[in-house]
Amino acid sequence: MKKIKLSTNTKKRKMKNLIFKKLALVLVIAIAVTSCEESFLDESNPISLSSETYFNTVSDLETGLISVYNALKNDNTLSIVNEYHRSDMTYPGFGRPNPQNSGSVFYFQNFDESSTTTNQKWAALYTGIFRANQVIVNCERLIPEFTGDAQEAAELVLAQARTLRGLFYFWLHSSYNGGSVPIYDFVPVSEADFYQEAQPEDVVQQFYLADLEYGMNNLPASYTAEQGIGRITKGAATALLGKSYLYDEDYAMAAQYFKSVIDDFDYALTPDIGSNFTTRDEFNEESILEISYSTQFKDEIHPASQEQVSTRLNYSFSPVGGWSSIYPSCWLTVLYQDEQVDTQDPRNTVMKPVVQNNGNIFIKGGNFERDSNDDIVYEEGLRDYSMRASASIAIVDDNITPYYLRMIPAQAANFGSGARYSWFRKYTNWDIATSEALVATSVQRSGVNVRIVRLADVFLMYAEALIQGGTDESGVEEAMIYINKVRRRSGVVLLGLPGTGEYPDNDHDNVTYNAQNLMEHLMYVERPLELCVEGHAIRTIDLRRWGITKQRFEDLATRRYWRGHYEYENTSGNRATRWSSRIATSVLFPQNANYVDPYEVWNEYEDAAINYTEADNAYWPLPNDERVTNPFIDGGGN
Repeated sequence: MKKIKLSTNTKKRKMKNLIFKKLALVLVIAIAVTSCEESFLDESNPISLSSETYFNTVSDLETGLISVYNALKNDNTLSIVNEYHRSDMTYPGFGRPNPQNSGSVFYFQNFDESSTTTNQKWAALYTGIFRANQVIVNCERLIPEFTGDAQEAAELVLAQARTLRGLFYFWLHSSYNGGSVPIYDFVPVSEADFYQEAQPEDVVQQFYLADLEYGMNNLPASYTAEQGIGRITKGAATALLGKSYLYDEDYAMAAQYFKSVIDDFDYALTPDIGSNFTTRDEFNEESILEISYSTQFKDEIHPASQEQVSTRLNYSFSPVGGWSSIYPSCWLTVLYQDEQVDTQDPRNTVMKPVVQNNGNIFIKGGNFERDSNDDIVYEEGLRDYSMRASASIAIVDDNITPYYLRMIPAQAANFGSGARYSWFRKYTNWDIATSEALVATSVQRSGVNVRIVRLADVFLMYAEALIQGGTDESGVEEAMIYINKVRRRSGVVLLGLPGTGEYPDNDHDNVTYNAQNLMEHLMYVERPLELCVEGHAIRTIDLRRWGITKQRFEDLATRRYWRGHYEYENTSGNRATRWSSRIATSVLFPQNANYVDPYEVWNEYEDAAINYTEADNAYWPLPNDERVTNPFIDGGGN
């Protein structure tokens, strides 16, 4: 890994500044929380007192706990945009073959210890840990002094704080330096307290597993209305334990925890997959862990603060009033477009716009030459794209799902410009506004909750644990049951032979599955389609733990995609064209079609295929800021 050299004076100044910030972090309870109607995070102004002076009552502990939850709101904690630019799932900014925004360094696999996300994600995670330690230390001090309801309430605060600390360390372990990071189980007071060595990854793992197990054993399955929704639960701790064991390839233990989540709690798949991606149906029956956001505003801190109660992810993801800094990769878009719908599912029969001219019908209004005599009418037919595709990304010719309150996506967004052929719907407000700029009364904020773990993910992880840990065909058969539950929710063709499985009357793909091809389906189809850009670096970690990241970039670098144009009727009723807005393989776009440019193709990941190495890119490196301020990080004081 390339080292960043600083002059002696520069290094000293930077070290002093960073140490000051660290000391301020643990000596001041910076609770950036404001009113939020849907959750328990309804607190007033922050407090600026030392830890020992401040914590005296259960109310004090509860207020401190809110500061720990609030650390989740920092966008750098999940670093969703750049975590997914490290994967095979997204393309940054605009322009081909060279993307033109700050995410390109991660897309090209050129990041190092000095990169912004490397440092900001680390700082955000340790902020959460330091705040959790303040609460934990003071809970342990005060609980023996309390009795009755006060003691019970303090014990619940302790369980939440420990589980959240375990969560932050789980993310550090799965993100940085092969899992080897410093452990803090105390509140640093002096400068020397911050000089902690990076512990071996197995020691870090045992540390956070103990916290998560404590949460599983001491948290409730749900909270009352008075306690508030949005708190971490027993089910969330159980799911996180299962995910940790899956990442560690302990498939038997992982399956045990996932089966508990499935059987022992009241989680269920939402009838509509789209309920998991917008402000509609937040904290629904599928949600296991999510971060609560609101369009409310905290006046006492800067509008652009990472710890506002709103999120700015919508601006990164949206092309309509947003920054357009992340959009789906070519292969992901084509995979969504090609997903076959189940003809036996009545939800897939819809009223579709067609164009009639001289007795001819042209489906979708895109692959044709139109004139002023054309009429658009609606006729019954199968939807062109699956419900999962339409809920996850916006495609220019998806005429069934409105986009930013326009009849078709082509009317709402600038498809085609800079080789932009699709957009993510996730994290945006496409269903409630005509532009992200109109969502809130102030600048750059959104109330869309960020879902970290949901039941569909647990179903697919359970299926993987059964496939990888199974010794006979029964594991594959049970795995297919849970994969098909996820697929049937979105009305797509089920896996397996016709007439088999839990839903014999639905369409099946007529493939005989074994452990190998079912695992390949999970890796290359099911998990990316169901979970794109969700959770904590799901795709980046999946590729790494499967050992296929380099191979994946090399494969994708050889693929070529043709571009096509799309004709539509604009809001004025006139014919318009979105040039180079459609993408597919050459099978869809024959060479003699006048809306296809056969001489120019798109491709991706050629630089990533060259640059990616396990040593430099599989994990984030220890950040430069930490190396500057902590002389013991590598095991010594020199």
